Amino acid sequence: MTQPSGIHHLAFMAGDIKKHIAFFSEVMGCPLVALFDMHGVPGGLHAFLRMNDHGYFSIVQLPDVDNIAIELGKTHAGNGALPSAPGTLQHLAFRVDSDEQLTAMRDRIRSHGVNVIGPIDHGMCRSIYFAGPDQMTLEVATSHEPIDPARWIDPTTLAKAGISAEEAARFKAPAPYVGPSPVPQPEYDPAKPHMAYPKEQYLGMLKVPDAAITAGASYKEPPVPA
Repeated sequence: MTQPSGIHHLAFMAGDIKKHIAFFSEVMGCPLVALFDMHGVPGGLHAFLRMNDHGYFSIVQLPDVDNIAIELGKTHAGNGALPSAPGTLQHLAFRVDSDEQLTAMRDRIRSHGVNVIGPIDHGMCRSIYFAGPDQMTLEVATSHEPIDPARWIDPTTLAKAGISAEEAARFKAPAPYVGPSPVPQPEYDPAKPHMAYPKEQYLGMLKVPDAAITAGASYKEPPVPA
């Protein structure tokens, strides 16, 4: 079935990329595996820290980002029960494989002077909670078994979310994609989600063939020669 198989990397903005690298390597235990000038972005720095062979934690530093104010309730939530603006990441939960590893992560994080709340048992997972650089709201969680939709999709909550029984059935079993490939670029529709480029530039990009984008915008070689 055509669907994502996981998360390749999560990318967060940093005012000071060194501070973030230090936190996620030394406090969280994720090795730094890449740090280079961000491809096609003047002044940008891009770091990758390894979670496993399939998942990475990414940090971006752009000029003057440290001059943008953090505002709780808008740019950041501050904790897992508070709001932030639509489209922002309310909190991030990392995964470990066992309760023993969850306790070990709690102890590792606390050993660096960072306060940690938990573990708390949510039924579907057990979690610890703490803060990261630049007011990040972070969690580490573990589950013993996959989430059972029959036990965890609450009909009363479906109603609160405005989801009908027919819609819920579709959402629980998404239709496979069996159409053609390649699919041509759709016509621009302002009702659909779009990236925030200048409109004329963006419309021009949408007219460029995929192969030309790949050829013109790719950076295949590592920054350090073999």
